[in-house]
Amino acid sequence: MNDTVKDKVAAKKMNAANARALNAIKQKVKRNNRTYETEIEAFRKDKDGFMVEEEVLESVQVPKKGPKSPLQNVAPENDDDDGFSTVGRGGKTLSYTPESIFKHLRVIIESRGKKNTDRGEQIRVMEKLLEVAQTSYQKIKVLLALISTRFDLTTGSQSYMSVEQWKAAEKEFNVLINTLEASPQFVVVESAEEWDDEERPPQPEEGEIFKVPGSIVSIVDRLDDELTRSLQHIDPHTTEYIERLSDEGTLYTSILRSQLYLERLHSKQGIPSDESLNRVIMRRLDHVYFKPEQVITTGEDKAWKAIPTTLDSIISPRSKATGLASELLHVLCTYLYQHDATVLRTRAMLCHIYHYALHNQFYKARDMLLMSHLQETIHVADVSTQILYNRTLVQVGLCAFRAGLIYEAQTAMQEICGTGRLKELLAQGVQIQRYMQVTPEQERLERQRQLPFHQHINLELLECAYLTCSMLLEIPALAATGSSPDVRKRVISKTFRRMLEYHERQIFTGPPENTRDHVMQAAKALAAGEWKKSSELIHAIKIWDLLPDPQKIKDMLSEKIQEEGLRTYLFTYAPFYDTLSLDRLTEMFDLPNRKVAALVSKMIAHEEIAAALDQVNNAIIFRKGVELSRLQTLALTLADKASGLTEMNERYLEQKTQGQGGFQEGGAQRGGTRGRGRGRGRGGRGGREGDREGGQRPQKNVQFQQQSGFHGGAMKT
Repeated sequence: MNDTVKDKVAAKKMNAANARALNAIKQKVKRNNRTYETEIEAFRKDKDGFMVEEEVLESVQVPKKGPKSPLQNVAPENDDDDGFSTVGRGGKTLSYTPESIFKHLRVIIESRGKKNTDRGEQIRVMEKLLEVAQTSYQKIKVLLALISTRFDLTTGSQSYMSVEQWKAAEKEFNVLINTLEASPQFVVVESAEEWDDEERPPQPEEGEIFKVPGSIVSIVDRLDDELTRSLQHIDPHTTEYIERLSDEGTLYTSILRSQLYLERLHSKQGIPSDESLNRVIMRRLDHVYFKPEQVITTGEDKAWKAIPTTLDSIISPRSKATGLASELLHVLCTYLYQHDATVLRTRAMLCHIYHYALHNQFYKARDMLLMSHLQETIHVADVSTQILYNRTLVQVGLCAFRAGLIYEAQTAMQEICGTGRLKELLAQGVQIQRYMQVTPEQERLERQRQLPFHQHINLELLECAYLTCSMLLEIPALAATGSSPDVRKRVISKTFRRMLEYHERQIFTGPPENTRDHVMQAAKALAAGEWKKSSELIHAIKIWDLLPDPQKIKDMLSEKIQEEGLRTYLFTYAPFYDTLSLDRLTEMFDLPNRKVAALVSKMIAHEEIAAALDQVNNAIIFRKGVELSRLQTLALTLADKASGLTEMNERYLEQKTQGQGGFQEGGAQRGGTRGRGRGRGRGGRGGREGDREGGQRPQKNVQFQQQSGFHGGAMKT
């Protein structure tokens, strides 16, 4: 290489690839030689003497270090090696003693982040250092460096930490917490300064506190993130996923222990740790808010059993571990409400609402969601908080559905389920929209946000509940448009209507095959007055078995279908009746007489039907001439279309005869008097352009529009 560098003519004639390679090797050699400058200088001065001295030194060292090998190299695998010792760079024997721990640590920490660093070798060295460490300070320093190096093994977002390394890091974290609890004079805080004197380790006096730089909460965060990342990459339908998920219990215990340690720092030693404590409590909340009460209680019980009985929490005492899960959630969330003003407070509130909704406390969840006003500011929050908000909103909707509150359930789920991006909004899958350009970076970030499978909300159940609620609201609304054309503008669920229109356009409809087919055919049956068939189709959906107490849900849906079937029948056939007996309705829809009377009275009070309730004769008396019949509605539609056609012809004729000034003026004026608010070109938009072009509007022409939705154009009086 030196010869090549000296030959400048040959170096200039090199191609680009060889020149880059030569420069790279020059830089590597130069960097490597910096470490051994003294040895290289000695070698250059006396080559023969340097080699003789090295041989003599080794011949003296090896026999002497043979008996002391258990102290100098404590690795178990070397115990059986007959007189062999670990050799480092330069052929020199490495020795691991309590006195050399900090020197080895300094070398490892300085090489952290550099290229071509063998992290596996560094981990093996630190494991040996941990075995020979004697004082608490040595153990704490080695453990902090060892755990950080294990995390460095995982590079890039596409990979995740191996199970062996994760378990080793989690075990070492517990050893670190035990050491800190046994030596309260040493505390690990982020704001501490590094101790520079390697020869003289710190010896705090009685009652004195020595701060070691490091972060307990960062280790907890990284352990949790690595577990989540591994669960994202493992197939959820395999036993490997179940085995990996079992590690969540040990991680939860570690989170709880770190909370106890931070509480001790804050309360007994007067070291401020509010931010770290808030982060740890939020991690604890993230592990329990989506679980049923029995699972939370069992997990708490196991976690507290693994913790020494001498330790207890001020925020969530051990005595409450076996109590109600709602009390634990309330305690943890209340602490964050009082001590945090950042995004953690918002996330705690969403977890609290989610837990209430999951445990069928709809009114508590709804009131908290409305009083928090999160819907006004959630659009400026980070993506993970928006995902949690979407999950909470959907869970509130399912809670309302289980309680039989159909309108509230549909309103809560409409915002998420009506978008067509359900998977993406709930972070349960990557859904690439058509004609949508997504960069690899965006797709990578989207995959990173995905929730582990055990936190998923069943999308088929969600869609089934949403479509069922939409059916119970939309079918009566569609029936009401027969006599009131203005109601046509009020669409409750665009998604449901689009599916229903597509289903009705099918020439041949076979038996229902999936959830959507069942709901669509049930909707058609309900619209035709066949409430029994509709109820049977809804009951045939197997997804209801995933809900707690499915029979109760089916009975509730049957009752709702009967009620909405009655409303649909009255909307559809009211114009054909003068009077209708309540007993007849009771017999048709299999409802109690009081229930039928209540439903009819409610419809009359809300002016949904023009009728009166005759309680003496137990009948409904319909008022005629108020509601438009089907024939009248069609006649009005025909008149509207004919008027639009006439106006379009006039405009077309006006464009053809623009050279004749008199007719042009008349046409413009006629546009001013006949504009209907949706015209195009001149004379449209309620005659505004006609006023500008045709002069003043004649006083004898009066334009009006019926409030019933009649769009027949201008009428002359």
